[in-house]
Parts: sequence; C-alpha cells; structure tokens
Amino acid sequence: MKEDILNLLSDNPIIAAINSDEGLENVLHSRCKIVFILYGSLCSIANIVHRVKREGKYAFVHVDLIEGTSTKDVVIDFIKETTGADGIISTRASLIKAANSRGLYTIHRFFLIDSMSYHNVSKQVSLCSPDCIEIMPGCIPKVLRSIQKIVNVPIIAGGLVSDKEDVVAALGAGADAISSTSTKIWDQI
Repeated sequence: MKEDILNLLSDNPIIAAINSDEGLENVLHSRCKIVFILYGSLCSIANIVHRVKREGKYAFVHVDLIEGTSTKDVVIDFIKETTGADGIISTRASLIKAANSRGLYTIHRFFLIDSMSYHNVSKQVSLCSPDCIEIMPGCIPKVLRSIQKIVNVPIIAGGLVSDKEDVVAALGAGADAISSTSTKIWDQI
C-alpha cells in the first residue's frame, strides 16, 4: 500500500539523485530517505535498489535511464518484480500509466525548454495521473509558481539545484521537494 506521497515529500523534502556507484556509496550514509536512481543496467539495477532499500530508504528508478530497457510495459513488470523499487520516474506517459496500474509510485519528469513544453504539462498530467511531477530545471522559481497553479499533484524541482539558495528558492516557489545529485545539498534540511 502506497503512503500518501505528499506526506512522504513533506517529511523528506531533499531527495538524493544518484548517477554512479560513487553516488550510491555516498547516499547510503546520507540522511536522505528518498533516492532517485538515475543509472544502472538490467544486470545491476536490482542490486542497486536492494542496497538503497537495506538502508531503509525509498528507491525510485528512472526507467528511461536504465541500460537495456525499452518503452514497453514489460520494463515496469521487471522493475516491480525483480528490484522491489518503490516507484519509477519517467518522461513517458505510457510507462507512468503502467506503473500506476501496478501499484508503484510514479513521478513524471518534464523538461521545460520552451512555452510548448510548458503548456504540455497539464495535458500530460491529466492523461497519465502521476503521483507527482518533476520539473527540470528546478532552479526557476517563476516557472515553478506557474506550474503549481495548473496541476494538482506534488512538484519536485530537479536539475541544476546546486546550493542552499536554489533549495530555498524552489521550496519557496511552491515545490514540495527538490532532487539533486549534489552531495552537499543532501543534508541541508
């Protein structure tokens, strides 16, 4: 049974994002309780998730970044059955829908590069009903405030969040949490 995502983010507003074995080693000893896993392959992802979970942390696998996966629903079955991950991150609405139907937490990641991508967010959210969304880059408070007005799901600010000022600005602009690969950010709050 999934815990309320808003409570989970409220209790853990700093999310560690890892993209290497070095990041994995660092996160195992951090205070962060939520970990975004942004690397691995079909051969290594189960071990990475198991190590994160053994430390009592929530593991979210960015399925688009795992080597050897596809855009088919079977990747969601694989992640759920072989890794024990708590949830997935994806830019693909079809994978978000598939993960929702299998009881995983879902985070739909959006890269806002222009007005067209901005206006696509609410449409995509209504199509696939993610538990929350991640907006990248996360260091643009004006856009975060604007997104908050058009969606009714928690917002995670990620990408280019590199110091305490970025964290405070993102959270102050309405983000419910931030994600960062910067170890100096992980223990800020």
